[in-house]
Amino acid sequence: MKKLLILVNLFLLSYSSFGQHEKYYPDPDVNIQNRLEEWRDLKFGLLMHWGPYSQWGVVESWSISPEDLSWAVGGQKKGVADNYFGYVKAYENLQTTFNPTKFNPEKWAAAKYAGMKYMVFTTKHHDGFSMFDTKYTDYKITDKKTPFSSNPRSNITKEVFNAFRNLNFWIGAYFSKPDWHSDYYWWKKFPPADRNANYSITKHPEQWKKFVDFTHNQIKELVTDYGQVDILWFDGGWVRKTTDEEVKKYLADISEGSRWARNPQNQDINMPGLVKEVRAKQPNILVVDRAVEGPEQNYLTPEQQIPAEPIADPWETCMTMGNSWSYAPNDVYKPAKEIIEKLVDIVSKGGNYLLNIGPDAEGEFDNTAYERLREIGDWMRVNGKAIYGTRTASKWKDGDKVRYTQSKDGKTKYVFLFEYPKSNLMLENLEISPKTKISMLSIGKKINWKKTDKGVSISVPQNMQSASKYAWVLEVKD
Repeated sequence: MKKLLILVNLFLLSYSSFGQHEKYYPDPDVNIQNRLEEWRDLKFGLLMHWGPYSQWGVVESWSISPEDLSWAVGGQKKGVADNYFGYVKAYENLQTTFNPTKFNPEKWAAAKYAGMKYMVFTTKHHDGFSMFDTKYTDYKITDKKTPFSSNPRSNITKEVFNAFRNLNFWIGAYFSKPDWHSDYYWWKKFPPADRNANYSITKHPEQWKKFVDFTHNQIKELVTDYGQVDILWFDGGWVRKTTDEEVKKYLADISEGSRWARNPQNQDINMPGLVKEVRAKQPNILVVDRAVEGPEQNYLTPEQQIPAEPIADPWETCMTMGNSWSYAPNDVYKPAKEIIEKLVDIVSKGGNYLLNIGPDAEGEFDNTAYERLREIGDWMRVNGKAIYGTRTASKWKDGDKVRYTQSKDGKTKYVFLFEYPKSNLMLENLEISPKTKISMLSIGKKINWKKTDKGVSISVPQNMQSASKYAWVLEVKD
């Protein structure tokens, strides 16, 4: 129950409630629109949250937020100072012990066997620790205070990008817009009050300009020095351009008793200008300014949830394989059947599935995570044709246990069965013609069917159940 509460709070705090941000603004650039269609063909990706916080197994970054977040406590459990500033000092001191000697991104690329086609890696989370060799802070993986800096593979972001790029993955860079370590965001002249900038931006515009420049400079490093980057995945939706009226409305919308955002203000980092700078170097890069309505949000990102109905606009569910985004001792991982059913449900509704795994302090995935990747991969090898490059069918489901996808030209439909039928399968929403042929996709064997007053009756032989596992796919061709 406690872990469930953590996830619920993370969802509420992320500004990524899908219902709040359904409005979509297509990028006017035709090249970006075409690139989005290519991205929609990929369907399945890997997200990785990793940083010094993995040594403690606490939620990434959030335990240093001064907000009253019961799910983000960490200091008392770790025997460090129980006052806020003592805890922040101990948390940031994790830099001096972060030495993931088992780091091997080629092993993480087991995600390829699972059928994943793109990845997103946390180059910097809200705590401000940079997992790349930036010139603009010493709070980074390659600084001499970090033991791993002496390792030949110390520039972790570059190593991760290269390992996955060598396997033809699309490369995505997660980047936190807020930076709680930077003096330009949490100015040491004032104590922080919440997740927002801790000073008045209108009173100190010169300090905010330093932060904007700092942010732009780090992003330009990532798109200049790290090869082709296909996706810039920005987090921290409260760092955004807002009007006074929007701030007032936001405050009015906060539920009574919720005190986690006491200092909202216009935190404009000039995203249009940043995107222009980025695309001057990499013209086809997708930009995802999460939860911020506008053309800089190339696709929508509901977090830890799947929309109830198909969505026409480009979207992606980001979701944890376990209960936590980053490494947590004894985390409980979703069964392969549940992950596969979620993938099918998402794809049937027109979305992509970005599944998160958090490496531990030494740079390893949990053994269970590798096992899940193998199980998913076994299923994708015989059923992936019904996933990749497909689109939502006009009728996308039959009850709770059947989903549909179709080829982009509409000539082939795929029927996903979450349960193997014990007798003839009756489908009300399957559209067929007298020339239709139905087969079990995993083995290519023909299956008999007939049209009835109630729909399409399909005789699925019991001896075909072993042809797949977790979910079965029928290929329907005219």
